[in-house]
Amino acid sequence: MTSPTPEAAAGPPPGCPAHQPAGGPARPAAPVTGLYGAAVADDPHGLYARLRAQHGPVAPIELEPGVEAWLVLGYPELLELTRNEQLFSKDSRRWRVPAEGRLRADSRLLPMTSWRPTLLNLDGAEHARLRAAVADTLAKVDHRQLRQATEQAADTLIDGWGPDGTADLIAQYARRLPLMVFTQLIGLPAEAGPHIVELISHFVDSSEKSVKANAEFQAILLDLVRRRREEPAADLTSWLLAHSAALSDEEAVHHLVVLMVAGNETTINWTGNTLRLLLTDRRFRATLTGGRLTVADALEEVLWRDPPTQNFPGRWATSDTVLGGQYISAGDMLVLGLAAANADPAVQQPAGEGLGGNRAHLAWGAGRHVCPAQHPARLIVETAVETLLHRLPDLQLAVPGHELAWRPSPWSRALVALPVLYSAFTPPRTPAVERPAWTPPSPPSPSDSTPSAPTSTPRTPGSGRPGLRSWWSSLAGWWSGR
Repeated sequence: MTSPTPEAAAGPPPGCPAHQPAGGPARPAAPVTGLYGAAVADDPHGLYARLRAQHGPVAPIELEPGVEAWLVLGYPELLELTRNEQLFSKDSRRWRVPAEGRLRADSRLLPMTSWRPTLLNLDGAEHARLRAAVADTLAKVDHRQLRQATEQAADTLIDGWGPDGTADLIAQYARRLPLMVFTQLIGLPAEAGPHIVELISHFVDSSEKSVKANAEFQAILLDLVRRRREEPAADLTSWLLAHSAALSDEEAVHHLVVLMVAGNETTINWTGNTLRLLLTDRRFRATLTGGRLTVADALEEVLWRDPPTQNFPGRWATSDTVLGGQYISAGDMLVLGLAAANADPAVQQPAGEGLGGNRAHLAWGAGRHVCPAQHPARLIVETAVETLLHRLPDLQLAVPGHELAWRPSPWSRALVALPVLYSAFTPPRTPAVERPAWTPPSPPSPSDSTPSAPTSTPRTPGSGRPGLRSWWSSLAGWWSGR
């Protein structure tokens, strides 16, 4: 799409952030909605609907007081944003807010918007090089082993719950399980797990501890990269360093940040939001237990309605342009409104129709920067939910659904807690069979087919990888002592 410049248009709308008197920062004349605090946590769907009604598919917002941006709410507009690198770059160094000295040194936005030499912040050939390194590294993960490792982690956590038949599925399950898998995948020691998840939470929530947490997190990963340079192992870090893209230590560290933050946080939130759906939506849970739909259908419902990442920064305009009827100036930041675009009336199905099997949502982004880790993430979440439902089929909420609280993050859609009740007795599990430690996959034979996305299949509880029992128990023990 060729976009006209503001000079070629009839005139800007009143209050447009890109058209203010010379000499002052580009700010709307009228109060601008903030994409932070209680408003984005309590009722984001209502917030996006109001913004759409007031401004159309692209709305002016503030990311923190005095820091303006555009939130892209429209489905076709978001596709245009993600597919047109010439007009909308991933390079945050183009952002004019910090260039004009208007971003505080301690801004909570820095961890999520600072430029890094990663596939998230580059365009063109450099992006292609780094994306290939990440995608090829993730492709080395054996899906069968990943499913077994996830199930073993899930069983270990459930076995560790007390005898009173109560649990918080966020703090005691969704937030712990992915970390138990991801620390193993990248090669971090088990004892680092509890501290890592705290750092990631501060990082993603844009809390007052974001900047310090970001620096400490990267220091831990730099140490890991240097050790794996000297002593490679069967883990993602070693495979990433061995890739033909020849990543530097800095590039490797930053891509491990991407894998840990995007993978871990997304998986946590996707698990928690799916469990919430099953526990609060009578229509959906009745259908699921009745046999028409699977856990995989529940996962898709969540990706449409409450995706784990509801907004994502961002794109930066390379020149003056127009998007969704709004006049965008060079250097403006545009935020991908993933949840809002999914709710665009132009793409919503008629009321009452389910979304099972429909993967046209934008929860993974779109274009060349679409998430490369969606299949491993899906497998982990699907296994986590299936295992929990198999072990505790009588799960029910311990509080009314409307009392559940959401974290005040502009980026994540994540519950604070998900308290449940269940029968205190669970059947004993079959002892795990001894298996070797995690190993890279064998080269496929000519008859092998390309692995498909994971699907819901019956599994035997406790079929995770033995030999790792002490590893899982160690990490679970760290968590239980928090």
